Amino acid sequence: MYDLAIVGCGPAGMTAAIYGARANLSVVLLDRLAPGGQIINTNEIQNYPGMGTVNGAELAIKMYEHTQELGVPLDYRTVTSVERTENGFSLLSSEYPDDPVSARAVVMATGTSPRTLGVEGEGRFKGNGVSWCAVCDGAACKGQDVIVVGGGNSAVEEALFLSEVARSVTVLVRRTMRADPASCDLLRARENVTIREGWSVVSFEGGSCLEAARVRCSATGEEEVISCQHAFEYVGLDPVTDCVSDLGVLDEAGYVIADQGMRTSVPGLFAAGDCIAKELRQVVTACSDGAVAARSAAHWLKTAR
Repeated sequence: MYDLAIVGCGPAGMTAAIYGARANLSVVLLDRLAPGGQIINTNEIQNYPGMGTVNGAELAIKMYEHTQELGVPLDYRTVTSVERTENGFSLLSSEYPDDPVSARAVVMATGTSPRTLGVEGEGRFKGNGVSWCAVCDGAACKGQDVIVVGGGNSAVEEALFLSEVARSVTVLVRRTMRADPASCDLLRARENVTIREGWSVVSFEGGSCLEAARVRCSATGEEEVISCQHAFEYVGLDPVTDCVSDLGVLDEAGYVIADQGMRTSVPGLFAAGDCIAKELRQVVTACSDGAVAARSAAHWLKTAR
């Protein structure tokens, strides 16, 4: 029986683990993937205070090393359900269905997963031309034509990265660019980058590998085919919160509802990071949420005894 189980090993979860350990709680981190969450797929992070420009994976490693200095174990498992018990919570996983993790309090820090376009050919070329991670697959784009779908910060950051290796980068934005103006200016200044606002993907086409994307102009309905060997999608994120769907703590979009102390409506259940309903989803705000959640959990555990 741990004092605190943290579901998710991204910036929010690892910060919660650090603050929980420093509060002398017995803490365990639970995640099915390597530490870092979404930031391990980010080439450059430029707005984390004190770090200047830093590679996302490098920042994740530093955070994880901090948790290990404090002796917080990471248990690799996919949490499928968080259930209330007489003494706290039981966390079930797909890997160990008969060996749940028990904890008196829980912090949900499960983050989000990339949203898909749902167009024809997307599933067929997944991992063979269609990707959601330029850092992971960008090396294969050297000297090739690629498209990036999306107009937010992630799309612009990854398009900048791809412009350094690809022959050409076409950015397709359904409406208008929403990313930071400074980042958009940098992207527009790249000679091999074309930004097409008001265009969306209709389908992906090709033989054994991706060869082209059929795109449509929202204003005129005009369609054309753009030659490309790789496509990267950055069209939003969905919360990873199915494991608490039965606890009545989610909003209509599936995000966890938490107050300023990261407390949910269920006593002993807290949440932090991108999985909660909030305005700004950044590494720095995730870390802040994690710190607040751990502090609130420590206070709750002390008063609940």
